[in-house]
Amino acid sequence: MRLLLKKKSVVLAVLLLVGGLYLINHSDFLMAVRPNTHTQGLSRSPEIHPSELTWQGQLLVSKESWVDRGQYLPLNVSYQLLAGAPATEQRYLSIGISSVNRKKGSYLISTLQSIFSMSSSEERSSMVVVVLLADFDTGWRMATLKDIKTTFALELEQGQLVVIHVPLEFYPPITGLKRNYNDAPERVTFRSKQNLDYAFLIHYCAGLGQYYLQLEDDISCAKNFLSSIRNRVAEQEKQKVTWATLEFSVLGYIGKLYKSGHLPLLARFLFLFYQEMPCDWLLTHFKLVMTQKATILFKPSLFQHMGTFSSFQGRHNKLKDKDFDDGFYTNPVAEVFSNISTYQKNFPNLAWDAGEAFFWGLSPVKGSYLTVVFKEPAVVTWIFVETGSGTKDLLQSAQVELGHDVVTTGKDKSCKDFQSVGAIENGKFEMQEVDKKYSSASKCLRILVTATQKHWVIIRKIRVTTKQSAPRQE
Repeated sequence: MRLLLKKKSVVLAVLLLVGGLYLINHSDFLMAVRPNTHTQGLSRSPEIHPSELTWQGQLLVSKESWVDRGQYLPLNVSYQLLAGAPATEQRYLSIGISSVNRKKGSYLISTLQSIFSMSSSEERSSMVVVVLLADFDTGWRMATLKDIKTTFALELEQGQLVVIHVPLEFYPPITGLKRNYNDAPERVTFRSKQNLDYAFLIHYCAGLGQYYLQLEDDISCAKNFLSSIRNRVAEQEKQKVTWATLEFSVLGYIGKLYKSGHLPLLARFLFLFYQEMPCDWLLTHFKLVMTQKATILFKPSLFQHMGTFSSFQGRHNKLKDKDFDDGFYTNPVAEVFSNISTYQKNFPNLAWDAGEAFFWGLSPVKGSYLTVVFKEPAVVTWIFVETGSGTKDLLQSAQVELGHDVVTTGKDKSCKDFQSVGAIENGKFEMQEVDKKYSSASKCLRILVTATQKHWVIIRKIRVTTKQSAPRQE
């Protein structure tokens, strides 16, 4: 009898243990983000107004990260999709912006206008901008959403812009937190919530693009910033150096680029340490734990801070990026070819791309060339070429030409027919109103060496404007 009871007890214990393990394994209880029960001075998100779209957007899950492949560290968060269509395929770049109600004006619409107007139609089709309206004031969200829908109807329709919101109940406590660095309680609440905003935004964007760019809601962009980023990423990948963050602005959380596969880790990193320190400090630690040895910062900066007042209590904010090249870079997307031998890694395309890098080549001979082949035909309106470093390594004898009808020879591309626009003098060339003399669309721009020189050559900048590259008017 005792043996029978003992066997029954063992069987019952095993069943209870198996049942308990099953419940734990199929429940988000241990990892759930609990409704906030400790907030002071913040009410729960009120019932959404009937005119506000509230159905929850489906999250595109990136399978590049082990975190999401196995749901090892789930984030229990639901998103309200306020405007735009959920993406159905991955694009090259997703751009994340978090915005809250500012006491002294909003810069969000101007920021979005800068992003889209400074991008070509091809670049816009390669990106999706995700805006998180992170304020719990329903009235402000409704008004902001109305402005976005009115101003960016086309971008919303084409899947280039998505607007989302995360309700308050998915946030952990954001008041009564420990005061690291002796920050005022209001400051701790602001920066802690900001970390959570970014965590939820990054989590949503994890599968939307091959790369993710973090911006703030009060910035302006350089012309064709996406093409510049694409070129920089390609150069970086060739070097086969471990990187977690590429920086295109020195300021705060502006212009920071991440690989899509790292976003699940970054989102959880910000979430886990949300109350410890500001987001830009946390990101320094994230780079280190991802084994990036040094900061990788590109100049000139592609983004400029334009806000006058901070989102924190409307304080005056004079931050400016001194390395931002305002509107100077307007080159269209192109490929660059040259038969001049390259010194080290100073490749020909660096003369065409935005930034301080340049092409550095060995002594050119008569007939040597550097040819730029535009991706799309364009009517050139202005040409500027700068060579040399001070008085050294100047291109001494060469002419600038425009060409038509692209031909391919092996790995090189060029044009059949060229017309001379003018000669380089004292290492420089500039011509305005080019279209008045050469009104047809060109496919190539070539620098042709007309006399052999014994000195090496630096081609520092090749810059053009085209009728096609003029900013789109909203």
